[in-house]
Amino acid sequence: MDSRKLILLVGALMVAAITAFAARSLLAGAPAPQAQAMPAPVQVDGPEVLVATRALPVGTILDASALKFQPWPKELVENAYYLRTGTDMSKLIGTVVRLPITAGQPVTQGQLVKPGDRGFLAAALGPGMRAVTVPVSAQTSVAGFVFPGDHIDLILTQSVEGDGPPLRASETVMRNLRVLATDQRTTDQKDDKGNTIVQTFSTITVEATPKIAEQIAVAQTIGTLSLSLRSLADNASELDRAIASGSVSVGDGKDAGAEEAMLDRLANTPQTGNTTYAVGADVSRFQRRTAPPRQNQGAVPAAPAAPGMPVATAAAGAVPVGPRVRVTRGNAVTEVSVAGKN
Repeated sequence: MDSRKLILLVGALMVAAITAFAARSLLAGAPAPQAQAMPAPVQVDGPEVLVATRALPVGTILDASALKFQPWPKELVENAYYLRTGTDMSKLIGTVVRLPITAGQPVTQGQLVKPGDRGFLAAALGPGMRAVTVPVSAQTSVAGFVFPGDHIDLILTQSVEGDGPPLRASETVMRNLRVLATDQRTTDQKDDKGNTIVQTFSTITVEATPKIAEQIAVAQTIGTLSLSLRSLADNASELDRAIASGSVSVGDGKDAGAEEAMLDRLANTPQTGNTTYAVGADVSRFQRRTAPPRQNQGAVPAAPAAPGMPVATAAAGAVPVGPRVRVTRGNAVTEVSVAGKN
């Protein structure tokens, strides 16, 4: 073997040996990770005050999941805070947030508006929204299982008249309407065991845009309005579909707070258009699928017929049926039915 190649081979082996030894020394000298004990939770010396579990914007109707009691330093407790001693949580359910409350912030008495207080309904409404009252019955109000803060759809049921049997049709005309009150009641009543008492009601007040408020007023004159209670997951799924289709933009995602506020606003916006419907034929084969045509109900009196000429004239107020012939004599025009004539 060439002496030059032999020297290069020996040098490469020496470099490899030195590198392996250095790596082994570093691994052996590295200290093993030490397990550290978790710091003990800080004990707060103070009474328990009512705080918000999540961000509560203006107009939020409070439920049991929005509030909780939490220990608070006694030197920071204000007289306006709700303390566990002397606070009835059931009386706060259904109240409306008048001033914005951040998550974890103590709730003060001036930030909430109770039912019956002046400006309660105005505080519950979002900017640019209107309160509309809709008459309902026990059969059209989900048997009373609708409470303030729920979201509903409005279904319009009507009969389209014409010649023959009418067309029975139901149509979802408004979606995602927030319930503000039922029969002017905005709080949930509880029994001795703390269970919600379900009561039927005859009116329901919902939040709507000015245009939807006009449409609801017209819908009440067309037919019967029924309520359809929405699932809590419906808003999220519809919002996901809107984002995927590109009809809603969530921005660049740099401002998480602005994005969350925008998504919450879109999820609570009433919607109209793109309605779904069902007609009588979708339920029974003996019902109509299309609107019945409305024919001319008036009949022109017949002029005297020529001797020996068979003429059948529709009686006044009757509807001509079958083939018809229009006979003109001077200025007199007569429609004659020739059905069954030879």
